[in-house]
Amino acid sequence: MLYEILLVSYLVVALMLIGFVLIQQGKGADMGASFGAGGSNTVFGSSGSGNFMTRTTAVLASLFFFISLMIGSMSVNKEEAVDGFQNIDIPIEQVMPVERVIPSDIPSSESVPASPEDTPEAASDIPN
Repeated sequence: MLYEILLVSYLVVALMLIGFVLIQQGKGADMGASFGAGGSNTVFGSSGSGNFMTRTTAVLASLFFFISLMIGSMSVNKEEAVDGFQNIDIPIEQVMPVERVIPSDIPSSESVPASPEDTPEAASDIPN
């Protein structure tokens, strides 16, 4: 029961995390940043205290990581279900080998001509 609840919450947190990451505006997205107005920022930009979107994304990422670890630890220790039919010994029927029967009225490969010209009737029909 707990495993299913964790899977559902994992899916919800993952979808919310994707949504919050896609909604956020990038640091270089404003018009002034392309003309050098953001030059006072450091290499990675000044983050400040962070707004609601940044904090929510951090909380969702932490939840995603924690739930992933919980599901992983529960999956490792989970025993595999044994199928009840695996322990039944079903005897395999023994099949009698089929004997290869060659009827005597089938001509052997030595008596069959390779081409129609090799037959005596065909040789007499060929004009010289």
